[in-house]
Amino acid sequence: MPLDPEFVADCPYGPGGFLIDEILEIDAENNFVRALMHTHDDLPITREQRVHPVRHPRHVSGGLMVHMTGMLGFVHAYYVLGLKHKDGWIGYGGRIYDAKFKALARPGEPLILEGKVTQLRRSSKSVFAKYEFRFLQGETLVYTGEQSAMWMKVDETAPIDAVIPP
Repeated sequence: MPLDPEFVADCPYGPGGFLIDEILEIDAENNFVRALMHTHDDLPITREQRVHPVRHPRHVSGGLMVHMTGMLGFVHAYYVLGLKHKDGWIGYGGRIYDAKFKALARPGEPLILEGKVTQLRRSSKSVFAKYEFRFLQGETLVYTGEQSAMWMKVDETAPIDAVIPP
């Protein structure tokens, strides 16, 4: 499905940082989301690569792929958990348990980003989620990861230190 303008407006990143072009599947019953990300030479970090055709071919940066796990987590939080920034919710990555780069993702063919929650704890003011991620380019698995995130309902009048301790 094309991106809903309300969803885009609620995202903590603008278009240059969000980078998801289409939501392909939302399976709330199984806590699973799938999205499409176009790849090109001008992606953040990728555009700064000093390319060598053999030793360092142009590719989607591994750091950018880790960032995209957060964006996919935002898709899940918004559509499956109903956690919206406009309602005071914010999420932060907590821990990367595992990150494996299985193959280089080359600019051109889009990436299919998949995320599934494997553990969920919810209270009225916070949600802990543990995710498994798989990113594919065509039939090639390029990234797998296991990470956690914490979503918190923020009192807008509280100082930032009350939300994120120093």
